[in-house]
Amino acid sequence: MNSERLSDTEPIRFDTKIAVLLREDLEPWQRLNVTAFLVSGLGTAVPEVIGEPYADADDIPYLPMFRQPVLVLEGSKETLNAAHERALARALPRAVFTSDLFTTGNDRDNRAAVRAVRTAELDLVGLAVYGPKNGVDKVFKGARMHP
Repeated sequence: MNSERLSDTEPIRFDTKIAVLLREDLEPWQRLNVTAFLVSGLGTAVPEVIGEPYADADDIPYLPMFRQPVLVLEGSKETLNAAHERALARALPRAVFTSDLFTTGNDRDNRAAVRAVRTAELDLVGLAVYGPKNGVDKVFKGARMHP
């Protein structure tokens, strides 16, 4: 992968992308909540997206984070549904957040809420995807950068 550093000063380039698509009609607090939940799924299922642990100058340790930027986009309900179909067709690692999850309060109930709805009927409000840059770009075709 071309993201490996050749020197401490050479720019790091990634041939992969992490992107989140949010439905445009979400409230600000919902956008933040959905984004946090979605990216947590990618971090656990795709370990290569996680970098090394951090430490400050006093040697206080901090948890590792993504090793590359996360692109956040927005779009209509139709754009989100089309992106979901394309992510499924490409078999890219993905996480979903549905409107039902705003009414649950824990992981067990979240999973049950998603499980109760057929794929084509999911009321998606967010989708996170990881994969090759060109594949992720094609999945999110029609979406725009989050303001």
